[in-house]
Amino acid sequence: MSRCLIVDGSNVVRKVAKRILASTESVVSEAESGSDGLGVFAAELPDVVMVDGNLQDMEVADFVRHVRTMHETRQPRIIVMMTEMNLALMTKAKRAGADDYLLKPFDRPQLTRCLHEFESAA
Repeated sequence: MSRCLIVDGSNVVRKVAKRILASTESVVSEAESGSDGLGVFAAELPDVVMVDGNLQDMEVADFVRHVRTMHETRQPRIIVMMTEMNLALMTKAKRAGADDYLLKPFDRPQLTRCLHEFESAA
């Protein structure tokens, strides 16, 4: 069973992702902002972090860097959710330590595929 954290300002995105992930027997936490997400991450150390590429309170690359420095022994898989393919954002996030990208709106097969790839690699 994996532990997931969803960081997104949209209640709808968090609700949909949580419903999909809960059906995969994942334990799901949520946060509305990057700073809240960092707090939840520090407390729960999830296996997967799904973060909005357009956080209201910080750059997603900064969020990813903070996550990567908070827990050095076991690193989570970080998936950046984006509304469009933005090469500059993807490059910054990847250099900061992001593992994968997911376009919004996503559906059950897309999201479960991301998790399955993580579990297969672990």
